[in-house]
Amino acid sequence: MENKDILLLVIIILLNDGIRLGLVNFFIKTWKNAPTIAVFLFTGFFRSPWLIAGLYESIKNYFTSPIFQKRASKFKTLKRGYFSFLIIVWAYGLSFLLPLFVNNQAWVVDYEGERYYPIVYEVPKIIPGYDMGQSVPILKSIIDLFPKKVYYNNQFGLKGETPVNFRNLQKEFIKNGGKNKVIMPFYPYNATESSMEEYENASPPTAPDSTHYFGTDDRGRDVFARLTYGFNISMSFAILVTFFSYLIGVSIGGYLGYFGGVFDIIVQRFVEIWSAIPFLYAIMIVASILQPSMLLLVFLLCAFQWMGMTYYIRGEFLREKSKDYVSAAVSIGVKDNIIIFRHILPNALTPVISFLPFAIVGNISSLVSLDFLGFGLPAPTPSWGELMGQATSHLTSPWLVFAPIGALFVTLMLVSFIGEAVREAFDPKQYSRLR
Repeated sequence: MENKDILLLVIIILLNDGIRLGLVNFFIKTWKNAPTIAVFLFTGFFRSPWLIAGLYESIKNYFTSPIFQKRASKFKTLKRGYFSFLIIVWAYGLSFLLPLFVNNQAWVVDYEGERYYPIVYEVPKIIPGYDMGQSVPILKSIIDLFPKKVYYNNQFGLKGETPVNFRNLQKEFIKNGGKNKVIMPFYPYNATESSMEEYENASPPTAPDSTHYFGTDDRGRDVFARLTYGFNISMSFAILVTFFSYLIGVSIGGYLGYFGGVFDIIVQRFVEIWSAIPFLYAIMIVASILQPSMLLLVFLLCAFQWMGMTYYIRGEFLREKSKDYVSAAVSIGVKDNIIIFRHILPNALTPVISFLPFAIVGNISSLVSLDFLGFGLPAPTPSWGELMGQATSHLTSPWLVFAPIGALFVTLMLVSFIGEAVREAFDPKQYSRLR
């Protein structure tokens, strides 16, 4: 996207009457109440460690409360949601082990009495956040500390000094016989390597066969491997966005509902104006200026998705702060942050738990949509949306359509089942704090 296109998008946004008038009104009110806002931001910066500690204490008290135990027992009786929860948790946990089981690096190579373990150098990739760390200079410098090693053909009796293909090496050892052997992972393909050297008279994408279960994409990369790695990336992205957007939304919503007054009015106007900014236009502008990365997309989605939970938590706090236990805490001189996070918040977390699975569904869909439009994760990151985008150019390759759509359908269906079960188990009509 060129500079003139960015300028055109900015002009289109500013020509919208609601956005333009809202921004003018926002800046006028911000200028009039600048001292109040400055004091709040200044004190909030220094209170952030206590805020996070208080939020942790509230969540801990909520999950250890008797009412939550009853609701958890009810959730386990809802078999469809409970088994969906187990499937998603196990699948997501095992997805971190994919570099050990879905990879083109051999587990063991025995050659001329020597034993090599190439898979050992893939172990750092199972660390959560490895892919995100590639786009953060500090984390990348830490990742670079892990040892790396490349094996070459001439080390194992093959011609050339190019990096060895362990699948071909395994075939060569089997063909020659003897004691030399290669033990490969269960699925010996990586998500980013091209395997077109295996096909002499075919061009990518190739149809599914006994070697590539879901075929290959337009660059010869294995679709099944990209789907499995894409599941881990999609779930990690959705969980990160949901966590940080809820962290911001719950904190701000709690302060709005508890303090009210002028502070509530000013921040509410800011929330309304901020939520009116076109999300897709903002993504397009940022993606044309900066290189999209996992960390950047998490930041952008958090910046636009924290407002929704703010309304719910604000309403819960407005209801709870009028109760006797809050008045008693205020009368004995308990600090505001303690009242907010230790006393009121545990009683206001039901909307957070109820909407959590559906927020994850929405964030997975957001990432897939951005990847499909070309504003998502950079190549060659495994992505469901990127596979769907390839399908639009290869309409005669149905596996590029059905494979990612099927994976997306199953994942969203399981998470939706969890959400339905959570909503039923946390129904306040069945288990209430007043009973």
